[in-house]
Amino acid sequence: MQEIEQYIDYIKYEKRYSVYTTRSYEIDLRQFVEFIENKFDLEILHCDFSHIRSWVVQLSNNHISKRSINRKITTLRSFYKYQKSRGSVENNPASTIKLLKTPKLLPIFVEEDNMEKLFNEDLFENNYKGILSKAIAELLYGTGMRVSELVNLHAKDIDWYQGQLKVLGKRNKERIIPMSDNLKESLHLYNKVKKESFNKDETSIDDSYFFIGTKGKKIYNKYVYRIINYYLSLVTTIKKRSPHVIRHTFATHMLNKGADLNAIKEILGHSSLSATQVYTHNSIEKLKHVYKQAHPKA
Repeated sequence: MQEIEQYIDYIKYEKRYSVYTTRSYEIDLRQFVEFIENKFDLEILHCDFSHIRSWVVQLSNNHISKRSINRKITTLRSFYKYQKSRGSVENNPASTIKLLKTPKLLPIFVEEDNMEKLFNEDLFENNYKGILSKAIAELLYGTGMRVSELVNLHAKDIDWYQGQLKVLGKRNKERIIPMSDNLKESLHLYNKVKKESFNKDETSIDDSYFFIGTKGKKIYNKYVYRIINYYLSLVTTIKKRSPHVIRHTFATHMLNKGADLNAIKEILGHSSLSATQVYTHNSIEKLKHVYKQAHPKA
């Protein structure tokens, strides 16, 4: 459908939404089109509040999660806002649809002593894959970067002299993240082993990217997920063991150590402080736990 294709091009090339977000929005819109065509025999530009509300009710009856429903509502709000700006519709029929109330979930994170075990108990093998895996885990925990940012990190983005990294985040926004001495040492070791492992005269290597898999090619998101899932399973019993959990862990530990919330926001690449404030809840819960354990009348 032309209206959807134009909108997807808009968020992809002008708004610079991520591939994942763009794909999700497109799926939402096509699901909505299928619904209104089958139930109301309507085109998407001829819908009003009642048709969207009817779709939300059906999604709820089909036991779609509230978070997923809210994303679909957000998708429609954005789509019709774009169409209104083009003069294709007079009003945004999704603007008055209320988002469903969802419980606030605290970010899952790994305790500090478990992260210390990960890096201090020789869990990583002393070979190329092991050194690569440790460098990946160190970088995620040392910077809080997203997995997509890590796999797309270029060798030229690392400033060894200044001890910092240049990261290309969401919507192509660049930010600078400092490196600790430990992280710098781990990345130096990996870089040295990488150069020793791949002879450019004999092996085809994609050396524009910093992290290279055992076959000389750029690593990918699922590769990083498998690494993190495996090594976290050795030190923690939490069920969710993804790279994003380490991002949560980084932010929570930084906050617990007294880091300024605005500084954490900048390092994480959040567009607003509200996205970062969720980590304060973990710190408050920790304070409550310490209080109950320590206070004689708690």
